Amino acid sequence: MTAEDDQRDGAPARPGTGRALLWTAASVPLPGVAHLRMRRKIAGTVILGAYLAAILGLVVWGWRLGSDETSTMTLLATMALQGRWLLSAMGVVFVVAVLWLAVIVHSWVIVRPAEAPRGSRVLGAAVVLLLCLTVAAPSALALHGGYTAYQTLNNVFHADEDPLMPPHDEADPWNGQERVNVLLIGSDSADNRYGVRTDSMMVASMDTATGDTVLVGLPRNLENVHFPEDSALAERYPEPYGFDLLLNDVYQTVAEEPEELALNPNAADPSADTLKKVIGHNLGLEIGYYTMVDMMGFRDLIDAIGGVEVLIEEPIPYGVHGGVLEPGLRRLNGHDALWYGRSRTNSDDYGRMGRQGCLIKYVAEQVDPMTVLTSYRRLAGATERTLSTDIPQAKVPAFVELADRVTDTGSMSTFQLSPPQVNTANPDWEQIRALVAEAIAGGSPGGGDVAEEEASGAPVEDGSAEPSEPSESAEEDGLTEWQEYTGLDEEEPAEPGRQVGEEPSNLEALCP
Repeated sequence: MTAEDDQRDGAPARPGTGRALLWTAASVPLPGVAHLRMRRKIAGTVILGAYLAAILGLVVWGWRLGSDETSTMTLLATMALQGRWLLSAMGVVFVVAVLWLAVIVHSWVIVRPAEAPRGSRVLGAAVVLLLCLTVAAPSALALHGGYTAYQTLNNVFHADEDPLMPPHDEADPWNGQERVNVLLIGSDSADNRYGVRTDSMMVASMDTATGDTVLVGLPRNLENVHFPEDSALAERYPEPYGFDLLLNDVYQTVAEEPEELALNPNAADPSADTLKKVIGHNLGLEIGYYTMVDMMGFRDLIDAIGGVEVLIEEPIPYGVHGGVLEPGLRRLNGHDALWYGRSRTNSDDYGRMGRQGCLIKYVAEQVDPMTVLTSYRRLAGATERTLSTDIPQAKVPAFVELADRVTDTGSMSTFQLSPPQVNTANPDWEQIRALVAEAIAGGSPGGGDVAEEEASGAPVEDGSAEPSEPSESAEEDGLTEWQEYTGLDEEEPAEPGRQVGEEPSNLEALCP
């Protein structure tokens, strides 16, 4: 169409190449303005009106979410962990991007000079291509992010729910339960070591209403583990002696013969599923889910969130690696955080357990939904490589909201099943179940409000400890309960992993 044709149709004369490019560029932030310039009123009004309506809708939606940035980020993170939302968002981004690109190209078509030199046409095409990239590039980035999140969601969380569990109800995701229990497993495997050892095992018992959480730490060296009746494991390792290896050997024992020994051979990870149920059986808890993180992969997860800030009070050696975590307030990278929670040099399993509880607290406090959203690529890659769980996809949003409640309003305390409270070589499981039940029932809001609050107990003949009132001799001699337990000169445990008494220790006071 020539300029004369435009004028004959009532349209304004087309501008020169420079002005045409300016009008086309204006259609990037304000789609439809080029159409209005050329008096294509219906098309321009529809395009610009739809664009402004969409912006207004986003503004209203953001306003309705409220001014609480944390809640908004939690909602966005929750939506990003639901497959249907991810697919819907990806579809919307794709359609909007295609329509936007079409408007940009068409804007150039209707405003470009009808007859222009070849050089001007090439320049115009190049500029329009660059303008299209300003929309296409972020759209492609968003689509790639959505696909990455969707792929990770499907690879880590299973779409199918456990048929033995009640069906998921979005209105009541916990099915009326006051508490939900999750087994947290840190696995350790290496090329120079046979199999997988679960050297870190904690049960996180969370109040679904308040977020108050008790971490029950299980030493890896607990012996005489019992198994559910009528199971293949109970038949092979009968009571009263039970399992002749350590608790951290249960996983590998089942992994070697899953069809014969697993409590549910059809589970995604029969060994982890069995360990979850065995620990629940011994503690007298209904443990609904487990999450297992490879200890070396844990390093990648910490790096993905930009490290974790930790106050170190005493030097922590790396052990055979020769390094030392020096005292002070430090932001630990993945490698250092791994050794903070793993080192046993000049320490023991129980001191390490205490630091692991503190590390969970630090990560929970410092990793907010915004970090998850801005670091999703690195987190997705690290998560897919190192995390396995039986939490179904349908439950993930509820867990995100519960995690936010834990860090926002809930308290975190720890109860370690360690000597002298528990004799790991010959544990009294009936006593342990009573201790755990009491700790969870009474230790949520402030049962162990200070780390140094001491409860009493005395060892019995078989080496296990029964809680009791402080002995009169200890009071008369001016001994602390730790000195009474151990006969040592030190007034209290040197590290936070030891459990003295029957009340859980609040992590706010326990962890520096």
